[in-house]
Amino acid sequence: MTRSWWGWGNVEDAVTGAERAALTERVKAIAPDADLSVHEAPALSELKVPDSRIEAPKALSGLASQDLRDRVAHGHGQAFRDVVRALLGRVDNVPDLVVRPRTEQDVVDVLDWCAGDGIAVIPFGGGTSVVGGVEPRGTDDYPGVVSLDLGGLNRILEIDHVSRAARIQAGMLGPALEQALRPENLTLRHFPQSFEFSTLGGWLATRAGGHFATVYTHIDDMVESMRVVTPVGISESRRLPGSGAGPSPDRMFLGSEGILGVITEAWMRVQVRPRWRSGASVLFDDYTAAVTATRVIAQSGLFPANCRLLDPMEAFLNAGTPTSGGVLVLGFESADHPVDEAISHALRICGEYGGRVPDGVSSADSEQDSARTGSADTWRSSFLRMPYQRDALAAQSMIVETFETACTWDRFEELRAAVHAAAAGAFDALGITGVVTCRFTHVYPDGPAPYFGIYAAGHWGRTVEQWDEIKAAVSQALSDSGGTITHHHAVGRDHRPWYDNQRPEPFATALRASKSALDPAGILNPGVLIDPALRP
Repeated sequence: MTRSWWGWGNVEDAVTGAERAALTERVKAIAPDADLSVHEAPALSELKVPDSRIEAPKALSGLASQDLRDRVAHGHGQAFRDVVRALLGRVDNVPDLVVRPRTEQDVVDVLDWCAGDGIAVIPFGGGTSVVGGVEPRGTDDYPGVVSLDLGGLNRILEIDHVSRAARIQAGMLGPALEQALRPENLTLRHFPQSFEFSTLGGWLATRAGGHFATVYTHIDDMVESMRVVTPVGISESRRLPGSGAGPSPDRMFLGSEGILGVITEAWMRVQVRPRWRSGASVLFDDYTAAVTATRVIAQSGLFPANCRLLDPMEAFLNAGTPTSGGVLVLGFESADHPVDEAISHALRICGEYGGRVPDGVSSADSEQDSARTGSADTWRSSFLRMPYQRDALAAQSMIVETFETACTWDRFEELRAAVHAAAAGAFDALGITGVVTCRFTHVYPDGPAPYFGIYAAGHWGRTVEQWDEIKAAVSQALSDSGGTITHHHAVGRDHRPWYDNQRPEPFATALRASKSALDPAGILNPGVLIDPALRP
């Protein structure tokens, strides 16, 4: 397989032929006047990329690359604006070198070199950031930028079967990690949409959320201890199931997005692979009732593995299910016991709010069997193809992107209305047509994590700027409505204005102090979470 230098995933898996034709027809249903002509990415040789400004020291030269494809692919993430800029040949920011350490000592040596010479270092896992987290934007004051690709640190080093934990290097990709755990009948059970192309270190650095709706959803919940290389030394926390000994060392680095140190490995809590599964798709005629049913299930203590509510537009566009009230994709799983009673209880709750299950319940009692049915199966397939379809539509002048947040249940109705109003206002101001969809990716007893999709007919050559206006309007609506600017996508450079408003100022002061203490030269991922240090 060949990784795309400009878009999501593998070149061979791109949307083409009948799939593209069907996708285009669906888009015409919501944007009949859109110009859906297909635009192709330029050849790499056509890109105007400045020469590298730095050379690696001789001792590190074997780890460094100035290859054009390497530099361009490491100069952006996978957000809509990243993809479109690449399609337009606007590769504005690329690292001078891509450095691939093979050992933790290599990481130490790279940080020593860069700190001494004032060179910016951007830790790089799988490059799937959708918030500008790996783009060397705003680094002009530095003499050079190194993209530190951790992909060479990619092994499981140790498994503790008694405590059910595994010591895993940070550069390990999701599929390789699960494949290595499978012979032990274990799983990390963390499956974000980026799973195929993202790494453990990236999940930890961004506090990623996985596919499952309740209990172990954030990667934070699975961490037993971490090892982090900082410019002033190595931080390694003690392996413990829990501790009340002061603020957690791991919590300081979880979500720090590479500004405090480079995560090299972690002990992660793993689980026995599930055996029993049950799933169902619940259709509703009234969306408010569907939300209420979902809340009651979230507060019931049943803890479903999947509890993903699709609003009517999301259900139609991405599951092909017409419904006036939405679809609740519901699922339970266990390695220890059958889950038929749990799903029956959840479905009784749904029934009290008008939910019905036309396709019935699908159950499985082995790992190989499927427990998906109807809309759930259709939606899951669509979920895995969404990034590829986003790229295809981006090349057809469509604006296709998402916002994700979390709020308390009492605020959801107001927040959803504010998002729709902000998006509609932005569409009107730009003179374009568009729709907004919503699904819950995660649910908690005290609130949901709504995930909003934007589908709008843009104008080729202007869709980045049009998207930026939509994003600013909706992000402000999220902030004003009491939601978080990000539930699991991280802050990066794109969410900084709203993150600055969300965090308490005393915490911001402490974060700046931590940055100054751990990274006195200010070289690590400048501009993320806090402003870069002033350069001499």
